[in-house]
Amino acid sequence: MRRAFLALLVALPFAAAAQDAPQPRLPTEPLTIVTRDGVRHAFTVEMAVDPQQQMVGLMWRPEVKPDEGMLFDWGQPRESAMWMRNTITSLDMVFITQDGRVLRIAERTTPRSLATISSGGPVRATLELAAGTAERLGIRVGDRVEQRIFTPR
Repeated sequence: MRRAFLALLVALPFAAAAQDAPQPRLPTEPLTIVTRDGVRHAFTVEMAVDPQQQMVGLMWRPEVKPDEGMLFDWGQPRESAMWMRNTITSLDMVFITQDGRVLRIAERTTPRSLATISSGGPVRATLELAAGTAERLGIRVGDRVEQRIFTPR
């Protein structure tokens, strides 16, 4: 019991530090959004595929570059509920179905908010981009997302 208590005391500072610092950059892959007018917008996205990566996401990152983002791959379609608890920069959240269609976009989310941001239906993935990207590029519901995890109809 004493050893377990000592181990916990030693681990606490590391756990606390991990909660107020960004996670290391994750492996990246290409992703393209094709808007209704056929314009292709290329991004390099970090792939958040395991629960720990997904829990931390873009927390504590001071910025997201205009052509980058993070793709949360849920593995199979499900309702996605996100929040901005320790995210210090505003984001656009793009909710994407299994076949690669944009189901919903939450634009300019509020940093550090505990409000739930829901997909409004089953999605295969959630894409986080810099705030204002959807408006700037004309990305809308129904647009197509090309990335290896999606299976187009």
